[in-house]
Amino acid sequence: MGRKWNNIKEKKASKDTNTSRIYARFGREIYVVAKQGEPNPESNQALKFVVERAKTYNVPKAIIDRAIEKAKGGSDENYDELRYEGFGPNGSMVIVDALTNNVNRTASEVRAAFNKNGGSLGVSGSVNYMFDQTAVIGLEGKTADEVLEILMNADLDVRDILEEDEAVIIYAEPDQFHAVQEAFKNEGITEFTVAELTMLPQSYVTLAEDVQAQFEKLIDVLEDLEDVQQVYHNVELED
Repeated sequence: MGRKWNNIKEKKASKDTNTSRIYARFGREIYVVAKQGEPNPESNQALKFVVERAKTYNVPKAIIDRAIEKAKGGSDENYDELRYEGFGPNGSMVIVDALTNNVNRTASEVRAAFNKNGGSLGVSGSVNYMFDQTAVIGLEGKTADEVLEILMNADLDVRDILEEDEAVIIYAEPDQFHAVQEAFKNEGITEFTVAELTMLPQSYVTLAEDVQAQFEKLIDVLEDLEDVQQVYHNVELED
């Protein structure tokens, strides 16, 4: 796969936790999903998925419950789901997912972030085709061979299984997300180091040190925007 998922997740989680941004983002996402369907994770699979993701980032139960209660209360606050696609320096590609209650504000802020940091905003479809939506599920306490055996017993053929640091990471089709988790839960495994639906690039690019610094600033600025939920890119970042 060409990326150390655990390292990336830990770096992002550390940054987000320091500013509590991740709590606000999950709170917003949980509210939106709960409002779109039944505000009960047991009967709303989409909501269950978001709540499970939130738990892997240690989002407090109080924040999860507050967002669901807000949806139950019939709040008239509405958000639009938006995807922006753009380019950074030297062939780098970026996807930005946002939830916003002010489309014009978000579009302006995202465009400014690209323009001021060596990038440019593209049109819909200009970048997306170079990425694959992928389910990423990680767990500890098992070897790759043991994970493979569990999945085979559940008749699941996933994209890839890799040992990364002290965890095993499973890369699967998006529609296999719940089935993969259920296979492990049936074996008594209920804790996951990561449980995400993400966009993985089909190939990666490397940047010169000075260009990478500029690119990292672009990503930081985008991730700092209040309305931005996720930022994906195809750059193999060097420490």
